[in-house]
Amino acid sequence: MKVIVVKDYDAVSKEAFEVMKEVVTGKEDAVLGLATGSSPIGLYENMIQDHKENGTSYAKCQSFNLDEYVGIDRNHPESYWTFMHKNLFHGIDLPEDRVHVPYGNTKEDCEAYEKAMENVSVDIQVLGIGANGHIGFNEPGTPFTEETHIVELTEKTRSDNARFFDNDINQVPTHAITMGIATIMKAKKILLVATGANKADAVAAMVNGPVDPVCPASVLQNHADVVVIVDEAAAAKL
Repeated sequence: MKVIVVKDYDAVSKEAFEVMKEVVTGKEDAVLGLATGSSPIGLYENMIQDHKENGTSYAKCQSFNLDEYVGIDRNHPESYWTFMHKNLFHGIDLPEDRVHVPYGNTKEDCEAYEKAMENVSVDIQVLGIGANGHIGFNEPGTPFTEETHIVELTEKTRSDNARFFDNDINQVPTHAITMGIATIMKAKKILLVATGANKADAVAAMVNGPVDPVCPASVLQNHADVVVIVDEAAAAKL
């Protein structure tokens, strides 16, 4: 696990972009594992700017997103489908038919998403980390063997996400569909970004703690190629 500490969010985003660009320019049909949330927005802004200024192309790439809320329409302003189009897809040349975001609420929906990925290898998987150490929506206690599944969101996660729903936790969905930890670990390379003092405990547990489902992100210690990029506040307890 390579840990890079930089000054602030903008520096994290620029450093993460350099990792992403190396993958995309090295393989024109790269498979991108993508994440939502505030952490990767700066990375996506850099990808859009580079595409517009330098012509870096995603025309032969495809993407697979980590997760999606259960029970809200894809066109809902806070769906992850909407988030990805607003923050990345509308600004690059990734074809719509190569975009994959999980959707649904059944075991069959989960199996269909796994099946869509069975003939591809994700070249780079972007991750954030929750304050409780979750990756994707794999909350503490999730078995490391889990593949794509439906998860009940903890009150902590719903509370953290209420800021996107008029600060009303009652509007935040109670369940999500998410790639499992075993699914995430299949990626060839993992790029995790984290900023802010509220992530410092989780980052420390991920990097230095025991490999334990109590901190789902700690499983990344077992992966052969992980780059963690954090700002000084998130690195404070390393």
